[in-house]
Amino acid sequence: MNNQRKQQLTGYFLAGVAAASPAIVLPPALRADGATLAPAGRTIVLGYGKAAAEMAAVTRQHLSGPVLGAVVTRYGHGVPAAIPDITVIEAAHPAPDTQSLTAGAQLLALATEAGPDDRVIFLASGGGSALLCAPADGIEFAEKQAINRHLVRSGVPIEQINLVRRHLSQIKGGGLAAVAGMRGAQLLTYVISDVAGDDPALVASGPSIASDHTPDAAIAVLEATGWPISAELAEAIRANRKPGMAPYPVRTVATNADALRAVADKARGDGWDIVDLGGALIGDAAETGRAHAALAAQYAARGGRHLLLSGGELTVKVRAADGRGGPNLEYLAALMAALPPGLPIAALAGDSDGIDGSEDNAGGYFGPGHFATPDRCEAALQVNRSYDLFSETGGLILTGPTRTNVNDIRLIAVGAE
Repeated sequence: MNNQRKQQLTGYFLAGVAAASPAIVLPPALRADGATLAPAGRTIVLGYGKAAAEMAAVTRQHLSGPVLGAVVTRYGHGVPAAIPDITVIEAAHPAPDTQSLTAGAQLLALATEAGPDDRVIFLASGGGSALLCAPADGIEFAEKQAINRHLVRSGVPIEQINLVRRHLSQIKGGGLAAVAGMRGAQLLTYVISDVAGDDPALVASGPSIASDHTPDAAIAVLEATGWPISAELAEAIRANRKPGMAPYPVRTVATNADALRAVADKARGDGWDIVDLGGALIGDAAETGRAHAALAAQYAARGGRHLLLSGGELTVKVRAADGRGGPNLEYLAALMAALPPGLPIAALAGDSDGIDGSEDNAGGYFGPGHFATPDRCEAALQVNRSYDLFSETGGLILTGPTRTNVNDIRLIAVGAE
């Protein structure tokens, strides 16, 4: 009996993930843009992100004529079978490794080959900022790795992290598309969005989408997080202006809103009153969890059955170098700690890509049979050990890589089972 609510909420979460699957969202977009018809030359497929391999596999099934390409995804997020004509590279996330450099060089080389009779299809999804690496002139790879680790641990919003990443890279911020389009190739971009607001230029730091050159803003983010700015680094950032490029079709095929809509539809069919807490939430995970605890308590006082839904991407302030647990577990631990005792409330929060932070869990759950005391929750938060907490309660949600990525899905169920 105690696991019924956990199973129900897990089913809702998985329904949201399925709605953003490349197999569901890509084929209609490819057909609408005429991408399934062969160009005069070749189709070159270039992809990056946690969904890149699955996006490439689905795309390849719908292409005709000569095809070549390469995509980079996170270790373990590839597809079971080789994709004809398309190389899949696996690399590290959230900090780039030498495989990320290999991917950057290979995708750049393929982009350089594009000619006027060719079509280049870019497949963008979250995680590509770390996975695809080509440092700008004057920036060493080791320095870029260190800056990336520093920013990820700083707790600043992902939009600010990606702003810096664009200015440290020769291919982000439209650099890759500028190379591919130099000799007149047709360009198309398909995006699975993992950013609040769904600006496609922010997904994977936009290798195929031009963005403004704002070096002072990038330097300001680094300074605000305590990174020392050398004269050489500042000069390299300011000099890294990408070539201009003409507008071309960019289509966002899946978003967090699509996932939340699927969750809401399924839950509404089960008789839940749906409460929308926002699909583009950012900020500190623990603070948001405490705020949502107060809201959940208010709905509990009303009676009835309410499902409070939210999305977006929260962040964690790293306090312990050996911490374990991502933003979804920190959100849940703070939510659980702040709830008054005895309320009929259960909650699940997970990352749609199947990885919360850097562990093996998508997220976590608490509810009947899976509670921890407020003191235990707060102790875990102080040392960033929420993974251990939910492992002890049996509340970890393990899905494995989902091969999509539309941010977090958070559900608070208010009402008795």
